[in-house]
Amino acid sequence: MAKYLKSAPPMAQDTERLRAVRETVVGVIADIRERGDAAVREYSEKFDKWSPSNFRLDQEQIQKIVATVPEQALDDIKTVQRRVRTFAQHQKDSLADFEVETEPGVFLGQRNIPVGSAGAYIPGGRYPLVASAHMTVVTAKVAGIDRVTACTPPIHGEIPAATVAAMHLAGADEIFLLGGVQAVAAMAVGTETITKVDMLAGPGNAYVAEAKRQLFGEVGIDLFAGPTEILVIADEHADPFVVAVDLLSQAEHGPDSPAVLITTSEPLARRVIELVEELLVDMPTADFAGPAWRDHGEVAVVEDLDAAYALADQYAFEHVQILTDHPRQAMEKMRNYGALFLGEGTCVSYGDKVIGTNHTLPTRGAANYTGGLWVGKYLKTVTYQEVTNPVSSALLGELCGRAARLEFFEGHARSGDVRAHKFGGAVLPWAPAGL
Repeated sequence: MAKYLKSAPPMAQDTERLRAVRETVVGVIADIRERGDAAVREYSEKFDKWSPSNFRLDQEQIQKIVATVPEQALDDIKTVQRRVRTFAQHQKDSLADFEVETEPGVFLGQRNIPVGSAGAYIPGGRYPLVASAHMTVVTAKVAGIDRVTACTPPIHGEIPAATVAAMHLAGADEIFLLGGVQAVAAMAVGTETITKVDMLAGPGNAYVAEAKRQLFGEVGIDLFAGPTEILVIADEHADPFVVAVDLLSQAEHGPDSPAVLITTSEPLARRVIELVEELLVDMPTADFAGPAWRDHGEVAVVEDLDAAYALADQYAFEHVQILTDHPRQAMEKMRNYGALFLGEGTCVSYGDKVIGTNHTLPTRGAANYTGGLWVGKYLKTVTYQEVTNPVSSALLGELCGRAARLEFFEGHARSGDVRAHKFGGAVLPWAPAGL
C-alpha cells in the first residue's frame, strides 16, 4: 500500500473546453478542404499574425536564415542529429526483410517499405522546440522517406532561425513557416501549394493533437501526444536534490505536466518536497512548473522497490527515471513506460534534447499499449506469398475450400477449389458444363 505525502486530484475532464477545441478543429479542417490556400492564409493571419507572400521557404531564404544561427548552435544541432541518426539507423538495421519456404514450393516473405511522404510538425509557441526537428525529420529520412514536409510556426512574428536550421540540416525537403491546425490540416489534405502527405508526426498543443486525431485514418500518425509526464523511482541512496531538480525539469513544459516521485524512503520524500518548493522560488519557468507541481505533482512512499515498480506500471508514464542502487533491475520488473532513464548519470532532459533516442513518446496511459516514435513508425511491414509447387497448391486449395465453407464464404472456397482441380485433379461440381 502506497502512502501519499502529496497527491493530485483526479484529472477532471474539462468537457466544455474539449468540446470547443474539437469544434474549432472540425471547422478549420473543413474550411481548408474547401478553400485550400486561402483558408490556410486566413487562419495563419488569425492565430499567428503571419501572412507572407509564400509560406514555403526557398533555398536562398533557408541559407540566409541558417547563416544567422551562431556557429556553436549549428555545431550542437549537427552533433545531436548525428546521435539521433545513428540510433535510428540501428533501429532500422534491426528490422530484417525475410523469405521462408514453409512447405515445398510455398514461399512467404516480409518487407519493410517506407511510406512515400511524411509531414513533420515542429511546435513553436512559448518554446521553439528545435529538438523536435531532429526526432521527426531525421528519423523519417533514415527510414527512407522520399519527401518530408516540415512545418513550424513563427514565434511572435519572428522566424525561429534555429528551428529552421535544424529542419534543414535534418534533411527536410520542404520547409513551411506555418503553424497550428492550419499546418497539420494542410499537410494532411493538401492545398494548391502544399502537397498532401501520407502520415503526420510531431507534438503540438491541444488543437494540433485534436487535428491529428480527426485526420487519423485519412493519413497515418505517430501517436497522440498529451502533456509531458515524468515519474522518478528512488531508493534511500538517491540524492534528493537531483530528484527535485529532475522533477521540475519536466514540470516546466506546462501547467498540466504531471511529475511523480515513488520512493522507498519517507525522509527522502519529505526532503524532495521541501527542495522543490525552494527551487521554485526563483526558477525562471516557475509560472509553468509551479502550477504543474501544485496541481499534478505526487509523492508516494512504498514498502520496497517491487512495490515501486508495480505502482509505476499503473501510471504507465511517458518518462520513468530510475535513481536506485541497481537501476537496470527496472528493465526486468517494468513493462509500461515510454522510455526508461537509468541511474543518476542519466536524466530525462538528455532524452529530450541530446542523447539520440526519440523524445516523441506515449502519454496519458498510452504506454500500456505502444512505444514512442521510432524508425519503424515510418515503415509499412508488408507480406507476400508465392506457391510454385503444384502439389502444395492443390493441398492448399482443398484446405481453403473446407475452411471457407465453414464460414459460408462460397466465393473464397471456389478460388481454392479451382487450384485443387487444376493442380490436383479435384472435381468441380459447381463449375459450368464444358469447363
